[in-house]
Amino acid sequence: MTADIEACKAALAHLEMDVNPVSVKAKSRDFFWYSPVLKARLDHVSADFVVAPRTEAEVIEVLRTCYRFGVPVTTRGTGTGNYGQAMPLAGGCVLHLHRMNAVRAIHPGRVVVEPGCLLKDLDAACNETGQEIRMFSSTWATATIGGFVAGGSGGVGSVRWGSLRDLGNILRLRVVTMEEEPRVLEFTGEELHRVSHAYGTNGIITEIEIPLAPAYDWVGMFVALDDFPAAMAYAYGLAGEDGILIKLATVFEAPIAQDYFQRVAPHVAPGQGVVALMVAPHALPGFQTFTARHPGARVIYRSDSSAWERDPGHVFEYAWNHTTLRALKVDPSITYLQVGYGNEDPMALVEQVRARFSPEVLQHLEVTRMGGKVALGGLSLVKFTTEARLDEIVREHEAMGAMVFNPHRYTLEEGGRQAVDDRQLAFKREADPKGLLNPGKMIAWDDPDWRYDRMYAWPGLMRAAE
Repeated sequence: MTADIEACKAALAHLEMDVNPVSVKAKSRDFFWYSPVLKARLDHVSADFVVAPRTEAEVIEVLRTCYRFGVPVTTRGTGTGNYGQAMPLAGGCVLHLHRMNAVRAIHPGRVVVEPGCLLKDLDAACNETGQEIRMFSSTWATATIGGFVAGGSGGVGSVRWGSLRDLGNILRLRVVTMEEEPRVLEFTGEELHRVSHAYGTNGIITEIEIPLAPAYDWVGMFVALDDFPAAMAYAYGLAGEDGILIKLATVFEAPIAQDYFQRVAPHVAPGQGVVALMVAPHALPGFQTFTARHPGARVIYRSDSSAWERDPGHVFEYAWNHTTLRALKVDPSITYLQVGYGNEDPMALVEQVRARFSPEVLQHLEVTRMGGKVALGGLSLVKFTTEARLDEIVREHEAMGAMVFNPHRYTLEEGGRQAVDDRQLAFKREADPKGLLNPGKMIAWDDPDWRYDRMYAWPGLMRAAE
C-alpha cells in the first residue's frame, strides 16, 4: 500500500512530533558519512517526520498508527552508528527514543534501563552503587544503550567480556512488534539474538537488562614501543594475563598517533607503535611487572599521575571508532575497515595484511576476547582513492583469511558475515508482516536469493532531488 504520511501525522499530532524539514533531516542521519561509499548513496535520505515517544504505550500507538497508514518506521537513539543503521531509506517516520531514558532498577550485578539512556548516564547511575556497565562504545558520552544493543557489537570492555552477543552480556530485552495490534514480548537466552544487533528491523526495544561489574577508577595509559610488531605483541600478551584486570588494549601503527592524535604526538617518536590501555588500580603492580619484561615499552602517560601540558582526556576516546574520527578531522580522505583476525594466531595474519597494504592501510587493532581466547580485531585506517580500490582491498583481506565486516554497506548481512540470520528473518516475518520496520536493511527479507557478489542496492531507496 502507498504510505499516507499526512493522515499518519494527523493521527499522531498529540505526541511530541517534529515536522520541520531541516531538523527532521538532522534527526534522520547517523555517522554513515565515515564511509565515502555510503555518503554518496545516502546523503539525501530523510524521514518525513520524527516522533519522540516518552513511554512504551506511546511506542505502541506510533507503531499501530504507522501500520494502519503504511508508513515505514526507523528507530534511532542518538545516531552515532557508522553503517547507516538509523538512516530511513524509505522516508516515513523516525522513532526517536531519546525521551525513554530512565534507569528503572539497579540490582547487584544487573541493571534495567530504557533504550534512550545515554551510556555515560547509565554508567554514572550504576557507579553510585559501586558498579559499572561491562562494555560501552567509544561514543560513551553521546550514545544510547538501545543503539549500542541494536547496532553495536562490542567496545571498551570487550578485552575482558567479549562481544555483546556473547552469552551473558545481555540478560533480557523487551520488544514491541509492528502489527495491526502490536504485541509486547520479552526475550532471554537464545531468543535474544532475534533482535540484538538487528538495527530495529524486526521490533522496537523498549527495555534492556544487562549485567554489571564492580566499578573501578580505571587508569588510562599510553605506552610507546619501538615499532608496531612490538606494540602488538605487548598488548596481545597483556590481554592474556588473566590476573591483570584491564578494560582496553588498543594498538596503533605509526604514524597514527604521530599524525592524528594532536595531544599525544609530541610524546611519541617517529616510527614508534603506541598502545592505549585502561588498567584497574589494583592490577598496577602486575602491570608494572609485565611491562618491565618488555624493555622497549615506555609508559608515556598515566591518567592518575601524568601532567601533560595539554590533557588528552579519556584514553578510550582514542580507541575503537574514535580513532577514525580523529583521523578524519586531520585528513578527510581517510576511511576505515572493520576486520576480524580471529583468535588462532591472529598476529601472524595481521602482519601478513600489514606487509601487503601499509601505509595505504594502517593497522589500528582492538584486543578482544572471542570464545574464551584473546583475539584481534581491526578498525584499519584506509587512505580512500576509489570505490573500486576499496572493494579490491576488501577482497584481498578475505583472500588472506581475514573477515571483513564491511562498514561501506548499509545492510545487516553485508555489514556482518554475508549470510542470512534465520532467527532474525523468521522473527521479522512474525513481528513486521508489512516490512515497515527500517526497510532496506535486511536483504533476506527483500531478496532471499541475493548472492553477495556486488553491493546490494535496495530498490525502495528514496531518490535524490534533481
